[in-house]
Amino acid sequence: MPHALAQAVEMVTTALAVAGIGYFLASLAAARVFLAERRAPIAEFTPGVSILKALKGLDPGMMDALASHCRQEYAGEYEMLLGISSRDDPACAAVEQLRREFPAHAIRLVECPEQLGTNGKVSTLVQLARLARHDFLLINDSDITEGPRYLERVMTRFVSPHSNPRDTEAKGRMPDEIGMVTALFRGKAQGRLPARLEALAISTEFVPGVLLSKLLEGGLHYGLGSTLAVRREALERAGGLLPLVHCLADDYELGARIAKAGYRVELSSEVVETSVPAYEWRGFFDHQLRWFRTVRESRPGGYAGLIFTYGLDWALLNVLASGLSPVSLWVLGLSFFLRLAQAMTVGAGVLGDREVLASLWLVPVRDAIAVGLWVAGFAGDTVVWRGQRFQLKGGKLEQAS
Repeated sequence: MPHALAQAVEMVTTALAVAGIGYFLASLAAARVFLAERRAPIAEFTPGVSILKALKGLDPGMMDALASHCRQEYAGEYEMLLGISSRDDPACAAVEQLRREFPAHAIRLVECPEQLGTNGKVSTLVQLARLARHDFLLINDSDITEGPRYLERVMTRFVSPHSNPRDTEAKGRMPDEIGMVTALFRGKAQGRLPARLEALAISTEFVPGVLLSKLLEGGLHYGLGSTLAVRREALERAGGLLPLVHCLADDYELGARIAKAGYRVELSSEVVETSVPAYEWRGFFDHQLRWFRTVRESRPGGYAGLIFTYGLDWALLNVLASGLSPVSLWVLGLSFFLRLAQAMTVGAGVLGDREVLASLWLVPVRDAIAVGLWVAGFAGDTVVWRGQRFQLKGGKLEQAS
């Protein structure tokens, strides 16, 4: 019986390791396709934009992130609406400092006291959207930092290569039914090992999956919280923001609803940066488990399919199960090479993440942790978000008892 069990484990891990090799190759191909698309020329399209941000407390790097929005080389008009739930929030002082540093910019601090649902961020965004002056709304998180051509590159993505941007502005409608533009992101770790592991996961685990889903599904059908740029018309046809006030994955869900309403979701050539806090291990695992369970609720099929993305782990187990057989060692070597190639191509090549090369030695550590988190993601429906405990039911948040 032990021998039969060992043979079964060897067969299963061999199959999973080979599937992992296929995944690494496919994600490399998806990255190459995206890099080719990014080199395509862009047309000029600079409509008015209202940037909406929900603030709560002082996140790491928030001042630099806010200031980067005020250094845009954008020919069009744009405003920033920054929402807080209470005037006692420490973010108020940061916004006042921002207004002093950039007096020529349209920056509004808006108190949004209505708690419309368990997702406080979306509650704030609903209230900000009512005050936005422009037809294009751009939502991103408070810690998102971008380059000076961010707005230009995001907004021009609304223009199809086959459409005339002047016709678009004149007719007041979306070219080729593009309803949302979103953007990839990389993490900037605040020093500690847990933060480095999370930043590495973004660049070498999460983003490769996004690029592959885009390739396999013929485009994106969801949004990324780093950037949710949408025309008001598309937002209204998708039902607006109000239905999302109880959703955890509000960014994913907003993009999915816009796609379901008949619009396309496009990926910008711009890559932004998010600040990864200096987590203690408990905070790291809480955040990662929320991330995994969010994916499980949003894309259950895709979540189950993550089993094929941990090819390096399966190859290591296969070596042990097979008793160091030559074939298993060859599979391990190939898996290791392709995993590092994926990390470098996506992390350094696509995202411009300067920390990836220095953190390559952590890739096997991150993969081992990820498998454990993936399994734990199946084991419950509780998540911790900003210190509060919630239960996930049908993708919606309920306050945990």
